[in-house]
Amino acid sequence: MLATFAGGCFWCTAEAYSEKPGVLSVVSGYAGGTVEHPTYEEVSTGTTGHREAIQITYDPKQISYEGLLDVYWRSIDPLDEEGQFNDRGFQYTTAIFYHDDEQKRKAERSKKEWEKRLGKRIATKIEPYKNFYAAEEYHQEYHKKNPLRYKLYKVGSGRAAFFKKKFSSE
Repeated sequence: MLATFAGGCFWCTAEAYSEKPGVLSVVSGYAGGTVEHPTYEEVSTGTTGHREAIQITYDPKQISYEGLLDVYWRSIDPLDEEGQFNDRGFQYTTAIFYHDDEQKRKAERSKKEWEKRLGKRIATKIEPYKNFYAAEEYHQEYHKKNPLRYKLYKVGSGRAAFFKKKFSSE
């Protein structure tokens, strides 16, 4: 089964799923735009209509779509309409791309539950899956290939501190 999520910088969303049981693969890439096979440089301009995203292949017998959604909400700031942390622009906004009506229903239900939990309106869009293009190889498993640079990015972007504060009571 496939799941496609945009959560800001794909390095961080990919890392959130990389060791989850039932997740068979995580590919960083670009989703939803109008340019075929865009490059990182093209997507970074914010003019292609793509978001940085990940596409997950998973075994639903080991992890449910709802389980993937729970990881997703815990790896983004769902209230930010203009990007994620220090990454600004449409290409860094959050979205759940549903592959079928069942995923759509589950995503909408999950979003409502998190809005209730947070007591605020969530900015994350729920959109039909249109396309996904794998990013360049150097972006794949970036957190494993470049652990020091990844850690510096995660801390420097404000992402690490945000999640430490957000989930410190859980």
